[in-house]
Amino acid sequence: MRAATHRVSHEPAYVLHRYDWSESSLILEVFTRHHGRIALVAKGAKRPSSNFRPVLLPLQPLQLNFSGDTEIRTLKGAEWMGGHVMPTGESLLSGYYVNELMMRLLARDDAHEALFDAYAAVVQVLATNHGDAQAATQSSALRAFELLLLREIGLLPSLEVQTSTLAPLDPDARYTLAAEAGLREAEPGELAALRGAEWMALQRTLDDRAPFSATVHHVAGMEAGLGAALRTQLRMLLNYHCGVTTLRTRQMIRDLQGL
Repeated sequence: MRAATHRVSHEPAYVLHRYDWSESSLILEVFTRHHGRIALVAKGAKRPSSNFRPVLLPLQPLQLNFSGDTEIRTLKGAEWMGGHVMPTGESLLSGYYVNELMMRLLARDDAHEALFDAYAAVVQVLATNHGDAQAATQSSALRAFELLLLREIGLLPSLEVQTSTLAPLDPDARYTLAAEAGLREAEPGELAALRGAEWMALQRTLDDRAPFSATVHHVAGMEAGLGAALRTQLRMLLNYHCGVTTLRTRQMIRDLQGL
């Protein structure tokens, strides 16, 4: 007797990426709240008459119905949940950057509900904050998401101790976050470093009951030089774990800014 096909209904989700599968269908990489990153086939989604066509867009909150027990499940229904419009301009590129991180770092079928909430929050910031006045808010939101992503998948060490020795941080000493060594004391002249007090404060925000908003608020209040040092260290750590020297979306943003 054939086993019943597993069905999931009304699952909160976001499209991370999409590929052509045939002349009329798509393969979707989606991030769901309860099932993590999964692959779905959207049959007929490229046809002009398809109900999927205007809905299956990145950076939009969706509710999906799907079924199947294989690596690629079958999409049965999709509904846009509203709340915000598509980000535009550099905000859109920043959203694609977040999606690239998720595609490179998240294993399939591994649920991360707290990370799903953080993802929804950073997308909301990118979609609703525009113009020069909001650029700092978006930057802070991206740093907060990067920290939470690294912590959620086990790639961020404790920011309260030196990783190799587990010795407590000296609030006035300078430390850097290295890809292979974790949090270590900075070398003389090493610019991308933060004082121990700053690292410990970041750890407290990550441990807050609302970690995304707490971390955004803290990063936004950092001095410009400290924020730049944090960005540099996180970028090096993310590139290392993604196995690249520069993420494609980061290079695209850099090229556009240089025009």
